[in-house]
Amino acid sequence: MKYTLFILLALFLISCHETNKENDLKTSNSKGIDLEAELNSIEELRSGFELAIKEKRYGDLKMYGTKDIISLTPVCGEWEQYKTQRANPNELFSYDSLVMRPKETIIVSDSVAYDFGTSSVYYTNTEGQTVEITDTFLAILKKDKNNGRWKLHREVATTNMME
Repeated sequence: MKYTLFILLALFLISCHETNKENDLKTSNSKGIDLEAELNSIEELRSGFELAIKEKRYGDLKMYGTKDIISLTPVCGEWEQYKTQRANPNELFSYDSLVMRPKETIIVSDSVAYDFGTSSVYYTNTEGQTVEITDTFLAILKKDKNNGRWKLHREVATTNMME
């Protein structure tokens, strides 16, 4: 029974695949959803988040995530020095900038979507050198019921890089 459910889930995911030139795009209910507007809104979320980090407006970062946001970053490889330094930040934020490169954006419904792609985090190490560390991420986004904006709800990142 367990294998049957797994096979059905895999077939469902494969059968629902549609593509878009910029990103892969899927929706389980496109009726009444302006996909282009939603994708633009998600891009505004990404751009605003990246800009807040670059401009060191760390107090603004909370407006890009839900109240119960959970974000898991890699803990091995090139991320080890970053994690060690972040544990003792010396009154500095943990990174200087972030560049996200989504490969697939899926609009699941009018209130849930996800982004899958790669990103680069830049930080200054204890020797004063800029370091780039990379990851592959999967981010679940939820639309805020109060203002209709997309927000980061869950994120999992790995050092495994997709091509």
